Formats: sequence, structure tokens, C-alpha cells
Amino acid sequence: MRTKMDPQDPLDFSPSRLKVTREYHEKYFAVDRVLSETPKILNLFHREVSRILGKMGRKRRAEFTSDQILRAILVMEIEGLPYRETVIRIDDSFFLRRFVRIFDGDVMDYSLLCKAYKAVSPEAWKEMNRLLGCYAIDRELITGTSLRVDTTACETNIHYPTDSSLLWDCYRVTSRLIAKVREYDSEAVGSGRLQDRRVKRLMLRITRQANNKEGNRKKLKRPYRALVAHVSRILDWSRQVRSRVQEGLEAQAYDLQVGMILTEVLTELDGYDGLTEKVIRQTFRRVLDDEKVPNAEKLFSIFEPHTELLIRGKVAKPIEFGHMVLLQQVEEKFITGYDVFERRPSDESLVDDILKSHQKTFGQLPESFTGDKGFYQNMPKLRELEKDIPNVSIAKKGSRTTEEREREHHPLFRALQRFRAGIEGTISALKRVFKMCRCLYRSFRTYCSSVGAHVFAHNLIVLARL
Repeated sequence: MRTKMDPQDPLDFSPSRLKVTREYHEKYFAVDRVLSETPKILNLFHREVSRILGKMGRKRRAEFTSDQILRAILVMEIEGLPYRETVIRIDDSFFLRRFVRIFDGDVMDYSLLCKAYKAVSPEAWKEMNRLLGCYAIDRELITGTSLRVDTTACETNIHYPTDSSLLWDCYRVTSRLIAKVREYDSEAVGSGRLQDRRVKRLMLRITRQANNKEGNRKKLKRPYRALVAHVSRILDWSRQVRSRVQEGLEAQAYDLQVGMILTEVLTELDGYDGLTEKVIRQTFRRVLDDEKVPNAEKLFSIFEPHTELLIRGKVAKPIEFGHMVLLQQVEEKFITGYDVFERRPSDESLVDDILKSHQKTFGQLPESFTGDKGFYQNMPKLRELEKDIPNVSIAKKGSRTTEEREREHHPLFRALQRFRAGIEGTISALKRVFKMCRCLYRSFRTYCSSVGAHVFAHNLIVLARL
């Protein structure tokens, strides 16, 4: 059983003296006040954590409350730390112990923090952000009169995908799992040899040849055929091993512990089977058949198969591998809405949903709405928006008439464009301070959860400064 919170709070006889220290403490005092005044957030977090961690078979009373775990996660987000360094920082700081409400005794282990973080669903984080927005509106901390929107990319934790590196990933993972099965049932695996070193040398050979701009690309087809043959053979071998081990499991030929280990290995092999087959087909089409494969049909990682290629058009980084995130922000820098898209839509198609979301949150449309050129659809659509919203500042794509040029040179239009540029600073802060540059978690579900946690921590800091 997990306790929701412990209201006990000891006296503090160590006031801070440095100005920068006082500012640091005041930030956490303000966050503590917001959390205390929004108990529904803790109720939601408690329900999510208890639902997942309660299934782990623990019969004794949980040592740490949900309130303590939530606050530890917020320290991790606000300080931009990994799990291990977070628990060290809390354990070593009397002030952070007070904020987390672990006044004495041991701090939670980093593994518990990790499990709790991944236990909270994306829907829960979105609801927690909504509750935080309602709190800010009720206390008139945000108004919603001006709205700015933008999209950004958050990368998944993958290496740069090439056909040879993806084939090598398929081979080495399957080889490792077959070797693990061999430890417990060598007869099911057989006497075949795993050729990791040969396949890796073949992959490196292709990489060096591909990087040679003066080389003939047609010479790559022969080593690619050899690499595909190696991966195809180990895929067939994997299917034979799975069939034999499954027969042993059905015949109860293994003891309980070995059976559980082999079942887990089979599950992993099953998961990589379809992905490996897709990589082989993709390589055949692109390299051996010289076919142009659409990005929507490509696989960029066998570990993060949900990854999408995003053409950003930036000089420093023209393409990114991850997902597009939409942010809606009001003039007080509070993010009132966000969305994570598994497949990138066009920005212009999001305008109606953005305004509906804002109207649902504040009960009315904004007086000013601004976005970059990506949100431009056509001039009739802008005129339609201007019927309900007094000031719409979205620049037109392409050539402009004299009237359209005058519209975009109007002082109010240009002032709103300067206001729009402010969301770029928020995106930069989310990526630098709150670790939204790259998601280090597995699966699209946890990816969405991490974005929600970053936005929630950002909004807390914004409210702490208002």
C-alpha cells in the first residue's frame, strides 16, 4: 500500500544568506505552494503510480509516499539531471530533502524513480497540465488574450540510420539472443556458428565505401548482398530456435526459472522478427533494386520503430529523427496546450484544433493569434479567422499583392510577429533546461509521457515566477 502524502514538516533553522541562494529557494517555495494548492494533481499522480507499482508483488507498506516521488521527479526535471544524480543531489541537500519531504533517513533508489516516471501515462501528464492551467486561470495568473503557436522536433535516441547499420543491428541483436538461448538449451540452437565479427567487418567495409565520394556506388551492391544473406540466414535460424524452444516449453522440459528466462527471450526474438524482415525488404528495394522508397514506408530503427524522419530545412540540421511537438503558449509564457504527433501533419491543418482547444480552456477565442508561415493556408482562411479574432498575424507564403504587403508591414502585425518569436526562447529552454532535445526512453508511449513531464515542469517554473 502506498501512502499519498505525509503532512509532517519540521522546523527550519538554516535561513539562506546569498541572494542567488534565496532566489533558488524561492523558486522551490513557489513550486511547493502551487502543488499544495492543487491537490487534484497529486491525486491523479497517486492513482497512476499506485496502479502500476502496486502490481509488482510488494506486500509490505511502501516506504515512500506518492507526494515524495512526484517531488523527486520534479527536482529531476527542473535541475535537468539523470536518475542517479537526482537521488544523489536530494540526499546531499537539506533544502531539497525538505522540498521532497524526506527529512530524515534514506532517499529512494534511482530505480524506483525510474519505474514511477514510466508509470505515469501520457494522458495523465496532459490532465495534470490541464489542472495546472485551471489553477492559473482561477487565480488570474494567465489571461489567454494573446496566443502564439509553433512546432518543434524532439529526437528519439537512435544512431544515424543507414541500411548497413540497420542490418548490423538486426544481426547483432538476434545473435545475442540466440547465444542466450544456447546457455540454457544448446540442442535447440544447434552447432551453427555466430559470425558477429565477420558481419561487423562487412558493415564497416560498406560504410567506408559509401563515405568515399569518388567511389562507384554500384560496387556497394556486392557487399550488401553478402550482408543481407548473413541477416537472412540468422533470421531463419532464429525461427528454427524459437520453434524448438516453444516445443520444449509446451512439453515442460525446463524448470520454472529457465522456462521464464526462455519465454522472455522468445518474446524479444518475436518482436525483432518482423522488424528484421522489414529491414531486409527495405534494403533490397533501396540498394539492390535502386527503388526510391517513401519515407513513410522506411524503418529508421529496430529499437525505436515509431521514429519518423522530419525534414526541418535548417542549415545546421536539415533532417531530424523523432516526432513533431506542437506548443500553444499565452503571453505569460504558460504553455496551455501541447500535442505529440506520431506522423507529422501539416501545420496549416492544425489551426482549427488549436483555436478550439484555446476556446475550451479559456471560454473564448484569443484577441491576438500568431504563428509562422507554416500555419498559412490561404488568404480566404485568414479572412475567415479575422471575423472571430481581431488580430491574426500569419505571414503569407509566396508572392504578395500590394494589399497583402501593406497588411504585413502594419505595425500591429509586426509587433505580433515579434511576440511570436518569443516562443522560440521557450522551445530553447525546453530543450536545454528540461531535456526535451532528445528522448532517452523506449516506446512512443513513454516518449509522449516525457514531453508531458517537461511541459509540466516548465509551467510550474513559469507560475513560480508570476
